[in-house]
Amino acid sequence: MTTPAIDVRGLRKSYGDKVVLDGVDLSVRAGTVTALLGPNGAGKTTTVHILSTLLRPDGGTASVNGSDVVRDPDGARASIGLTGQFSAVDGLLTGEENLLLMARLRHLGAKRAKIRTAELLEQFELTDAARKPLATYSGGMKRRLDLAMTLVSTPSVIFLDEPTTGLDPRSRHTMWDIVRGLVADGTTVLLTTQQLEEADELAHRIAVLDGGRIVAEGTPDELKRLVPGGHIRVRFGNAPALDAAARLLDGSDADEAGLTLTVPSDGGVGALRTVLDRLDAAHLEVDDLSIHTPDLDDVFFALTGKKERSSRIDTKGTES
Repeated sequence: MTTPAIDVRGLRKSYGDKVVLDGVDLSVRAGTVTALLGPNGAGKTTTVHILSTLLRPDGGTASVNGSDVVRDPDGARASIGLTGQFSAVDGLLTGEENLLLMARLRHLGAKRAKIRTAELLEQFELTDAARKPLATYSGGMKRRLDLAMTLVSTPSVIFLDEPTTGLDPRSRHTMWDIVRGLVADGTTVLLTTQQLEEADELAHRIAVLDGGRIVAEGTPDELKRLVPGGHIRVRFGNAPALDAAARLLDGSDADEAGLTLTVPSDGGVGALRTVLDRLDAAHLEVDDLSIHTPDLDDVFFALTGKKERSSRIDTKGTES
């Protein structure tokens, strides 16, 4: 098996009597986006700070590209870039000067620093504003510059800690496009966010962190199927077909006025196939069909905020 880009086992961290991380396990495959979801205080930022060698864990292990963050912090740092919750740009410098400063701090050398700065200014569409003071930059421009500074040394693993907080919808979508482009080029991203739409748009996998523990993990679609409320809605051409289908499908709810039948479902292909096979066997024609699954808002509210929760839910809906 390929070594994961990020591998966390039994990670623990406390501050006095407050347990922030309580045995976190997490594996992130190279070239993918994994989102950490959770309420304030769940341990998302603490996890990122440990992985980026800014904090030392109390227990467990964590490695980035095979380098243990405690035993080999220099090896881990060589692979990573971090964009924190708050912009790290220097407001007294221009955009170009910020990038040049970071390039020199990364020991790129004068010539390479200028080349890399020009590349990043173009990539992040900041060339026209390169020599303007940061006071003239919008929030979205500052955030793009912040991410560009993270990429000066071309890290293979990037930690994005709530990268679009406070941005307007257009700037947020621009950041999403940038992240997608990075991942398409092979970069691994660990994203912490409270914006559920962001996780749904970007993440290949999502880990839900609550009370210092991972309480659920899976693809966005898998997590949505964990919570109740999913259903298949079928519309028929006439009342007799609706009545026949209602008798055929247990637990369904008929709307006679709309000639529609709502069938509880987990949203999976198997459930859909079962419904269609039964209708087909009964020679009942369907005018229209739609699948409705809970969204990540439903997942978030269902799985977080339960202080006494001690079990982890996998994507098959069982507790362990």
